[in-house]
Amino acid sequence: MYAIVEIAGQQFKVVKDQKVFVHRLAVEEGKKVSFDNVLLIGDDNKVTVGAPAIDGAQVGAKVLKHLKGDKVIVFKKKRRKGYRVKKGHRQNLTEIVIESIVASGAKPAKKEAAKTETKKVIVKKEVAKKEVSKKEATSKTKADDLKKIEGVGPKAAEAMTNAGLDTFAKVAKADPAKIKEILTAASSRLAHLEPGTWPQQAALAAAGKWDELKQLQDKLDGGK
Repeated sequence: MYAIVEIAGQQFKVVKDQKVFVHRLAVEEGKKVSFDNVLLIGDDNKVTVGAPAIDGAQVGAKVLKHLKGDKVIVFKKKRRKGYRVKKGHRQNLTEIVIESIVASGAKPAKKEAAKTETKKVIVKKEVAKKEVSKKEATSKTKADDLKKIEGVGPKAAEAMTNAGLDTFAKVAKADPAKIKEILTAASSRLAHLEPGTWPQQAALAAAGKWDELKQLQDKLDGGK
């Protein structure tokens, strides 16, 4: 006699005395466990198919030990982005031995108290993704629009942001000579820019003094 049974989200074809590796079960080693979700039972030439499970059918097993599977390497790469991530994973498994296969009349088995390790991993990944998205959203809200400074264009703003000068407050404290170095290092096309008044403009923007900033910018020519 053999059976096809679902155990911890996976389907297995099992026979009596067979050892099976399944996703980690919340059962202590040496304890007995039973599974009601039997999809098919074959006994000689007689085959019983469930819809989807067979009422009263049950597979009994004993937990031998908990262990970890072979390491699986996951490598991710994005072309032309400089993005490479290499991670290893070892799945938590449980080794069980099939002790009995009952075709009908079995008492309902107690449902597992805890979810399988696979579901836990999925939940952890979802939580991690949410945390990363929150951090990205927070970082985006903190950055200021540096193009409001007279003389700062999109490329100059990008170069300053990449160098860590992503807010008006940071630019206000920066030395114009240092800003000049950042622009020159980013691109030769930005070397002609003169950031002498940029810290002063940034200080007014950081303080919310937009009227004073506009009056100052009306006197400037390209930030000079």
